[in-house]
Amino acid sequence: MSTPILVTGDLCDLHKTDHDGSFRVLPPSFQNYGKRVRFAGVVSTVKCFEDNSLVKAALEEPGLGRVLVVDGGSSFRRALVGGNIAADAAKNGWAGIVVDGCVRDSAELVQCDVGIRALGLIPMPTERRNQGQRDIALHIHGVWILPGEWLVADEDGIVVMPTPE
Repeated sequence: MSTPILVTGDLCDLHKTDHDGSFRVLPPSFQNYGKRVRFAGVVSTVKCFEDNSLVKAALEEPGLGRVLVVDGGSSFRRALVGGNIAADAAKNGWAGIVVDGCVRDSAELVQCDVGIRALGLIPMPTERRNQGQRDIALHIHGVWILPGEWLVADEDGIVVMPTPE
């Protein structure tokens, strides 16, 4: 069974009068860096700061069509995803990666068959200290993102909701 193509604009039209907070829209701070412009899947999360050890570990696992959301503390000093990690994500079946922080190797990222959103580019890699947390609730730019929820990203933005429509 294939996942239906969900469009963020259509989803926002459906939920524009929802006021319970279950449907959320991330601010337009994220740029597209991956081959897939549109992607959707169940959320898995990592919280880390300038250390991508847990990001790498997560994306080396079978993705099963999931989306990894990374709370990198909006850092513009270190890249949390680069070409090798993105290639692993694509090879392992991840639908996408959303990074509240930076990525690098843009020429390689765009070749990887995975969606990649981030705040910007920086060539500086992280230092791996095995610090961070996995599969916890994240609060990114005023928006809660919970493991197991559904994330949809396309040309117009990124939305999060409890289940696919």
